[in-house]
Amino acid sequence: MRLITLTALAMLAFAANSILCRLALRETAIDPATFTSVRLVSGALALGLIVGLRGTHPLRGGNWLSAAALFAYAAAFSFAYTKLSAGIGALLLFGAVQTTMLLWGWHRGERLSALQGVGIALAVCGLVGLVFPGISAPPIDAAALMLSAGLSWGVYSLRGRGRPDALSATTGNFFRAAPLTLVASFLFREKFQFDAGGIGYACASGALTSGVGYAIWYAALRSLDATRAAIVQLCVPALAAAGGVLLLEETFDLRLIMASLAILSGVGLAVAARRRPTESKSGTTS
Repeated sequence: MRLITLTALAMLAFAANSILCRLALRETAIDPATFTSVRLVSGALALGLIVGLRGTHPLRGGNWLSAAALFAYAAAFSFAYTKLSAGIGALLLFGAVQTTMLLWGWHRGERLSALQGVGIALAVCGLVGLVFPGISAPPIDAAALMLSAGLSWGVYSLRGRGRPDALSATTGNFFRAAPLTLVASFLFREKFQFDAGGIGYACASGALTSGVGYAIWYAALRSLDATRAAIVQLCVPALAAAGGVLLLEETFDLRLIMASLAILSGVGLAVAARRRPTESKSGTTS
């Protein structure tokens, strides 16, 4: 039950990040570089306050490689969504995430059972059904950015497996990513712009759905193998679509209902199913 709760909260945080980013870049004046900087810096400050209250140094956990993956994901995600629709963006992002994590799981000896294969196929069909009606040929630069965001998020998640202190690891990664994103903002200073709404959305994304959400995800990853960690994230587009209906006044129709049911049912089936027995190469990422 603890694992289910942690995983569900993390998926809600991921979906909320998509909604907040879309709101900020569509409805406010903030530019993507500034949004990314405020998001990561506010996340670092919020996490630093939390670990400080328990007497832990903010740089005690985490490492530079994970921080670089976190920064690469956040920056590419923000810039890509300036040109991509929500549907094609979700398809590219989570396609890259699943490919990265499933291939790594395969490399480490994790094999899919028949039921897991059926569950993944059902979830992917639901995902394609969710976004397909709005798909058009995406700009090649934005598509490449979103694919790189998915690859970076997959790497970041894989490097979080087995961390004994999820909160310290996430805090250290955010503090290391903060100077990287400030350098990026300096490079894009000619396009610098913001308003109160954009800053508010970025702070909420950073402090709550990113900082706290990623700490929860790192805690859940201690009990998830790479395959299951990849599979459960397929439910995020369905959650984001539901949030879009409630908060962005997007269309609510039978397609959304059926696609969401397919995604969630497929994820549930795949996560509950057992893997085929193999001689697994045990170990965790560093």
